[in-house]
Amino acid sequence: MILHLLKLSVGSESLESLAVWQQQRLAAEGRLYHCTRQQPRRGAELLDGGSIYWVIKGLILARQRLIGLETGVDSGGRAMTRLLLDADLVAVEPRPHRAFQGWRYFKPADAPPDLVAGAGDLPSALAAELRALGCW
Repeated sequence: MILHLLKLSVGSESLESLAVWQQQRLAAEGRLYHCTRQQPRRGAELLDGGSIYWVIKGLILARQRLIGLETGVDSGGRAMTRLLLDADLVAVEPRPHRAFQGWRYFKPADAPPDLVAGAGDLPSALAAELRALGCW
């Protein structure tokens, strides 16, 4: 059974700024990951086709396929998990979501669909507002 994660992209101003940050990490380290102190207990479900959905400025804007989990310790000696991410950052139909701490499991039925070709031409905040008004 597929399961997704929902995570705030803290510090990102836009989908573009997240993409730039990730490109820098990929160039510097050769892979993409997100570190968390909690190890997902449902890891097998996450790796069965799951993605991490990014919330930026109160909107779910993108997803990335989860490709692995690594456990280890951080520089302070605390246990941590790396959520290994596919390099492909996929824009999704913007959907409002309130702030929260950490990450949450996210059911496939609750996940917004990927953006269709050409729909990404509008700024994500404007697209979300138009969708909420029923105009798009």
